[in-house]
Amino acid sequence: KNLKMFFKQFGGKVSKKLAAQYEQSPNWKKGSFQNLVDVRVVMPFSKFPGIIYKQLSSNKNKAPKSPLPILPFDKNAFLVPSERAKFIWYGHSVILLQLQGKTLLIDPMLGPDTTPIPPIATKRFSQNTLSFIEDFPTIDVLLLTHDHYDHLDYASIQQLKSKTKKYFVALGVKRHLVSWGVSPDLITEFDWWDTQILEDINITFTPTQHFSGRGLTDRQKTLWGGWAFKTPTENIWFSGDGGYNQHFKTIGERLGPFDFAFMECGQYNEDWRPVHLFPDESVQAAIDAKVKKTMPVHWAGFALSYEHTWSEPAEVFVKTAIDKKMAYVLPALGEVFDVGFEGREEWWG
Repeated sequence: KNLKMFFKQFGGKVSKKLAAQYEQSPNWKKGSFQNLVDVRVVMPFSKFPGIIYKQLSSNKNKAPKSPLPILPFDKNAFLVPSERAKFIWYGHSVILLQLQGKTLLIDPMLGPDTTPIPPIATKRFSQNTLSFIEDFPTIDVLLLTHDHYDHLDYASIQQLKSKTKKYFVALGVKRHLVSWGVSPDLITEFDWWDTQILEDINITFTPTQHFSGRGLTDRQKTLWGGWAFKTPTENIWFSGDGGYNQHFKTIGERLGPFDFAFMECGQYNEDWRPVHLFPDESVQAAIDAKVKKTMPVHWAGFALSYEHTWSEPAEVFVKTAIDKKMAYVLPALGEVFDVGFEGREEWWG
């Protein structure tokens, strides 16, 4: 059973038919998806032993001293009708949204471990997070930015299947969900700048500078990106994973200004600078994209970088935001909030 589970984690394989479909994308070149700018994201094999050594030997407060508490799901506060979008953050990049009467869920990695392939485990900072799924309302749309383990989780998808109506996913990610038992009819794939209209919400897939893959043979065989949500009352953006470049200005010009943005900020190090934002870059990227108010995500979930303590992403983000006069918020894990939220308490201290 464990062996079967081990192979399930990798998701779906790229068939000739799927490869022919991906080739139609302007972002597929030479047999894989490419970034807008050529960046070296594949580490030379010679660097791996050093990176693994740093990851295993660095222990400078990489995890909180005790598990991070998450507030229980407040159904009444979340579901009460409102013109304003409502959000709940569950650590790392998991966001539950209530928009125009619709419930959306982004990158619902609620599992306990982001390295499901033995022998190394990367345990979550909070406990029993899969149990939150039982309390969630029906999910109108589940959105996936890319297929990395810290964003797309087999155990979470299994639990969410029975309450999810639709899936909006990065191009290529559909095959993973289908291999896990999700009906293909429920899944819509997005290339960069593709838009779908969900009643009063315009949903657009935005470019990032990142990479993808769940195994050794499927690097760059799915796309990666972020999500923009435009409603009659607000404009919200979820940046997705990816390093700093000109595309943030392009997103701002094409889809901005944004009332609020969730910015990737965490799990960075010098080896990964091209594909993850450092906190100062995270604030600058929000400024580039014409964001009025922002919040750091991609932290407080897992220790995926040897370079920083678990809370440093937020600490540096806050200093930079103050310095650059960018409005920011810091909700607690599980807290219901909206664009007008003023919470700026450094709760991790």
